[in-house]
Amino acid sequence: MSWAAHDLEPYLLRAKLGGRISLVFCLFGSYSPDILTKWAVYGLGWSTHEALLSDPVRFHRGWPGAGFTHTPFYGMLIAGVILLITRKKLWAVSYLIGAVAHDLSDALDSVGIMPFWPISDWFLHLDLWEYGGEIGRRKDAVAYYTSLGGLWDAFWAIWLLRYWRMFTVTYFRQEIVPADPFWGWLQRWTSETVMLTVYRTSAFFGYASIIGWYIWALGVNQFHPHLDWTPGGPHWLPRQGPPD
Repeated sequence: MSWAAHDLEPYLLRAKLGGRISLVFCLFGSYSPDILTKWAVYGLGWSTHEALLSDPVRFHRGWPGAGFTHTPFYGMLIAGVILLITRKKLWAVSYLIGAVAHDLSDALDSVGIMPFWPISDWFLHLDLWEYGGEIGRRKDAVAYYTSLGGLWDAFWAIWLLRYWRMFTVTYFRQEIVPADPFWGWLQRWTSETVMLTVYRTSAFFGYASIIGWYIWALGVNQFHPHLDWTPGGPHWLPRQGPPD
């Protein structure tokens, strides 16, 4: 899983593809696979890990469970619903791109995704870092940010700095608003300040998450603060492969 790449990937996709991408719906697609699952995987508390599920890994990525949300089929299904309701191909395609980007990022860990579901429940997992959702939010943050997962988030954050101008007011007015009818609709109900806040929030959250969780993983927690950038790390974490 990714802790912040899902927040930042859509901005880079928008920077590269221009007006062919609706940032809002690409972000919606990038977030949606986890909306139905993460709260149940981690539980509702912060200080303790009170599991709500007996098998959070199967629920999050497998079948039976909500693992279908991490499949291209799910992305295409929701994109089709968006197209049917709104009649806007831009929004539907943008959602699909965001959802598929999320799936590809999650395929990098030790559990992976089911790319051919519902035809097959075979898992694509590249094992670059260990999946740790079953150990709770705090320990998983340590595992992720001391492994190659943290570098994956940092890669997107550093790359996005190259396109810092896309967060300026001028860029928003000249490039973002005219290209996507979502902003014209929102403009009827609120101010430009609120619109800019909506536009920038996910990027701000992504950067804040990376900085905050790195501080937690390397300087605050009492678990395993050492870095392990070998494939499949961190190796102190019990091996967690795809559900049987």
